[in-house]
Amino acid sequence: MQDPLVLIIDDEESMRDSCSQILLKGRYRVETAPDGTTGLQKIRDLRPDAVIVDLKMPGISGFEVLENLRLIDPRIMAIVVTGYATVESAVEAMKKGAFDFLPKPFTPEELRMILSRALEYRRLALEAERLRREKKLLEDNVITMVSHQLRSPLVAIQQYFEVILADIAGRVEDKPKEMIRRASERLTGLLNLINDWLDLARIDQGRLVGKLKPLDPGKMMRKLVEFMTPLAKEFEVTLEWSGPEGPNFEVLGDEETLEQVFTNLISNAIAYNKPQGRVRIGLRADPDFVVIEVQDTGIGISQDHLPFIFDQFFQVSRREGKKMKGSGLGLSIAKKIVEAHDGRIDASSELGIGSTFTVWIPKVRREAEPV
Repeated sequence: MQDPLVLIIDDEESMRDSCSQILLKGRYRVETAPDGTTGLQKIRDLRPDAVIVDLKMPGISGFEVLENLRLIDPRIMAIVVTGYATVESAVEAMKKGAFDFLPKPFTPEELRMILSRALEYRRLALEAERLRREKKLLEDNVITMVSHQLRSPLVAIQQYFEVILADIAGRVEDKPKEMIRRASERLTGLLNLINDWLDLARIDQGRLVGKLKPLDPGKMMRKLVEFMTPLAKEFEVTLEWSGPEGPNFEVLGDEETLEQVFTNLISNAIAYNKPQGRVRIGLRADPDFVVIEVQDTGIGISQDHLPFIFDQFFQVSRREGKKMKGSGLGLSIAKKIVEAHDGRIDASSELGIGSTFTVWIPKVRREAEPV
């Protein structure tokens, strides 16, 4: 590995020479520039690991060098030196991207120490960047593998099961048909888990929430309630909706993923309810958010479990210690989707009384109409 390259930009020849002598003894490669214009050109050509720049120079000042350096390559570490050190100039230099500030005169040890710290910081930042790239590449490869090499064959097997169970390929005896039906149910559960995991992976990569656009959450909720009413009847639960609609309640959102959030919340409110129970969905607005509540009269969640319900794979027991079938990722996905919309989701509950899930989605900001 090459020794670090340090560029010294200073209009004083004595300062350039003394700094060069100090650094050359410390296994650094050194380049110098007598002014900011020359320094910036050398930064573009050489891409040094660090730059030592004087603030007070004729022509392009050290502050201008810092501003341009950040545009050329923000990973190059900048150390500012000046004989007119003030708190204000130090703060201004830091705002413009300087790593540290060294007032003149300084000792060789002070220069070496600050430069060493700057280069170690750079090394760690570059290592973190490399690891992020490798992590993203690995995630992309895993998503591709799961989507195509794992999910696709399972979908094909599921399709064969459907053909067999429908007697399309010929009549199958009851006993083997029941075995195939159970295998098909297990396969459906596995596919649901894979789909949930893929959703989580896409959210983490910022892919799940598509192009946001204004939408009316009232209309969306009314449509979802109509769609889920048959499920509520199956569980002997009454589904109630009340809320305003119209442009004054619009949010900036992705309708498909928001429907996924509320489908999960409403289906949970139905499934974890009691016979003859109720699920109430309401919508209201405050100055900045549209607030949607899903309230049920179900079994509730213990206060011990409540802090963990949005964790991945966490499941609440439904009745008699039995867990609902599912991946345990639904609420975790819902939370990530809501947060991707710059919103938030919260839950309150009391055992034996019921639960309330509240979602805040930012309202569409509209310009005030001229008077």
